[in-house]
Amino acid sequence: MRILILWALSALLASTAAFAEDAPAGDTRQQLRALYFEAAREGSTARLGVFIDAHYDLDTRDENGYTALILAAYHGQQAAVEQLLQAGANPCSQDKRGNTALMGAIFKGELSIAHRLLNADCATDERNHSGQTAAMYAALFQRQDILDALAAKGADLDARDALGNDARSLQKGQFSPPPMR
Repeated sequence: MRILILWALSALLASTAAFAEDAPAGDTRQQLRALYFEAAREGSTARLGVFIDAHYDLDTRDENGYTALILAAYHGQQAAVEQLLQAGANPCSQDKRGNTALMGAIFKGELSIAHRLLNADCATDERNHSGQTAAMYAALFQRQDILDALAAKGADLDARDALGNDARSLQKGQFSPPPMR
């Protein structure tokens, strides 16, 4: 399968002057990953299509644990998000901090993407490593329609993060202070 991926993407590499033609195989894999994540960030559905057609692992992660779907959602790339979801990318993946594509879309105010991700079969109360949920993000950033949609899906608006904050208090701008050191 690696050979198929390399063959399918060779034209993409050949057209990218920044990459050396005689790079070692390890470098080539890194270059492919870089191109994949760049395509997601930029919303290049044509380039993503090449990766999808080559059966590239859509849930490959970068050094921060970001998947292409997380990057596309965070950068507001609606068409790329849809393409990746349709191709089977995992909408529930978490980065190294435990954040999901939905949390990233909420944070950045990408509401149409957030609504699309709400349709995915992910736990509504998935927590990041600070204990925060998508509902807490929606409340904190005043994304009322997303908060309402999460509540309709059964999100626990009384769930508390590591500092004791919940969606209802965050919505009011009330924060629990961090512990004293």
